[in-house]
Amino acid sequence: MRLFESVRPARLPAVPGAPASFAGRDGFADGFVPAVDDRMLDVYARARNPEDPLELRDLWLGRVECELGARALRAGQAERWRSATVLRTVEPADVLGSRATVRFVKELFNWYFRDDLYGELRPQATHILSGGSIDEQAWGLPQTLKDCVRFALDMDWYGYSDSRGRLPVREAVAEYENARMETPAYGAGNVAITLGGTFAVSSLADFVLHDAPPTGSPALCAIPNYPPLVETVARRSQVRLVPLPSLDGRTSLQPLIDALTPDTPMVLLQTVGNPTGAAVEEADLARLIRAASPSTMIVLDECHEWLGPARPCSALRAAPNVIRVSSLSKTWSAPGLKVGWLLADERFVADYYEYASTTFGGPPSFFYTIVEVLARMERWLLTGLVTPTAAEVGEFEPAYGMRLGPLIAAYRSYRDERLRREAGLTALRGQASSVLARIPARVLEPRYSINTMVEFTGWDDSYRCFRDLLRDSGVSVFPGILTFCFSGGVVRITSSRREQDLRAALDRLESAFTLASPR
Repeated sequence: MRLFESVRPARLPAVPGAPASFAGRDGFADGFVPAVDDRMLDVYARARNPEDPLELRDLWLGRVECELGARALRAGQAERWRSATVLRTVEPADVLGSRATVRFVKELFNWYFRDDLYGELRPQATHILSGGSIDEQAWGLPQTLKDCVRFALDMDWYGYSDSRGRLPVREAVAEYENARMETPAYGAGNVAITLGGTFAVSSLADFVLHDAPPTGSPALCAIPNYPPLVETVARRSQVRLVPLPSLDGRTSLQPLIDALTPDTPMVLLQTVGNPTGAAVEEADLARLIRAASPSTMIVLDECHEWLGPARPCSALRAAPNVIRVSSLSKTWSAPGLKVGWLLADERFVADYYEYASTTFGGPPSFFYTIVEVLARMERWLLTGLVTPTAAEVGEFEPAYGMRLGPLIAAYRSYRDERLRREAGLTALRGQASSVLARIPARVLEPRYSINTMVEFTGWDDSYRCFRDLLRDSGVSVFPGILTFCFSGGVVRITSSRREQDLRAALDRLESAFTLASPR
């Protein structure tokens, strides 16, 4: 049996036309900072126990229901808010340093998906722009990668393996990541295959923080951020949330640098913000790494670092105290596969082997072929390869039965799909920004990612904005509070839908905006 003997034709959806220029539209001209506002403080001030995250969640939801008035769905929640009185004075630092804050946002995140969007409110949601992922049926895995899955199944490649992943796969990932670097820095010993990005951060938090002193400095989590990631750190350590400002597609790390102490155990940072789409500058990242103690482990979540300008990664990303996390969930449209990798110092990865072998045994060996092939083909794309040669055939083991002709056809198919996909998703993101700018709203035009941050005029609560827009337009948006955006009515729009579905949703938002404005 040979790999790529029967790759299906490439899936090449039409690329949407270029949108009207966004330049000069009303946007976040003064940038965005996820600061703690008075509404956030008010919830903590009224809680009987401000360390109870479930009470905080219920108070937040109760205020939303109370403000909805006759349109409320849960009278009990509204009454709970009406009966709550101010019991204390709260400062922003109290909120950012509270363990309850992290769990409160995670519980509100759970409520949004479980009880509201895919629960009681699901019949209202005719258009979902809140998923944070790609429409897999429109923009899913390239056919070449699907062939890898079929091949692995036919070859019965799903047995036990090295707890860091199979050696040729780790070698391929290291070569790909070296192609992204200013200076090559990685070998197979720097790579561990993981069960996706969220799991990787969870396992790293467990591994790094398992013996952190309870009275030491807190781990630092930059916000905005993804609640499951921050919650998994907070379960192992004290946590301090650090708001980072974004302006002109760039995220400043100065507040994070200022918050470092010599015994900070861990820093969790998304190199591209969710939902801002703003990127960390390599020079800023280098300053952070240099400022941190060698014992401070800096975990870089790089999963949103795509769909934007290509840039080489700083050599300091390979510093001994830096751990980089990637997954197939965003760039390759496969969140359900739960597979990715981490990059770290070779000694760290060697120690991680023991943790992995004890905790989960090893990554899913069934997906090794797909990871190896995408890593090799992505490296070829980065280096400008158009047509594979015998040298590229030689990168694969004899077990693949690789031949030049099928490899050329498979790579051509992969290359066409990836380039068409990137162009299409970028155009859709531009269309969304252009249409949203016609509505009374501020749009933070993203530099990377499939998400766009929007603040519709008239709302000071992002969850209330979600409820109003869903009721009046049938379109669901993602409340900013669910990514630790603690001020205003900012929400997230995910544009990676089918073009006709995105247009229909944006049209409904535009036409329903006046009706949906708070009353």
